[in-house]
Amino acid sequence: MKTDAPLDLTEHPLDSETVFQGRLMHVKRDRVRLPNGGESTREYLLHPGAVVVIPVFENGDVLLERQHRYPLHRDFIEFPAGKIDPGEADLVCAKRELEEETGYTASEWREITTIYPCIGYSNERLAFYLARGLKDGTHGRDPDEFLEIFRLPFAEAMQWVKDGRICETKTVIGLFWLEKLMQQGW
Repeated sequence: MKTDAPLDLTEHPLDSETVFQGRLMHVKRDRVRLPNGGESTREYLLHPGAVVVIPVFENGDVLLERQHRYPLHRDFIEFPAGKIDPGEADLVCAKRELEEETGYTASEWREITTIYPCIGYSNERLAFYLARGLKDGTHGRDPDEFLEIFRLPFAEAMQWVKDGRICETKTVIGLFWLEKLMQQGW
């Protein structure tokens, strides 16, 4: 049945409490009024947002990093990425993170997309940027940040997605976007 106006599915906050406040994220618990007038509880993470950089060399190779991720107790292959500081513009963050993590800078930047990876329990957003015109330099990693930086042909990176060696969400999404950009001129 088609209606002229969409249903109002908005849940309205009645009260809110902070359950945990950490360096990176905060856990909240809200009591909400549902669209039907009932009440429920919503628990969620507040996240400052992050950028994902898709660094591409002139020949199509991509710049990747291997990093240990503690929650899963294993290493992952990823694109450079990092959290947005308060008041920082997304592109400024992307440039900072690329250089801090990898030592590379880029002369060409293009905003690709923004996604929301965990809408059921977090307000996190990821802003994706394509970086070209790469030039090697010196990284400025945090003292507790340990990475292996390497270059990989695009076709091999896609094979790594296919066989599961690259299985981290933002990197898989970034590679699929890059494939569309390269093949279809998106």
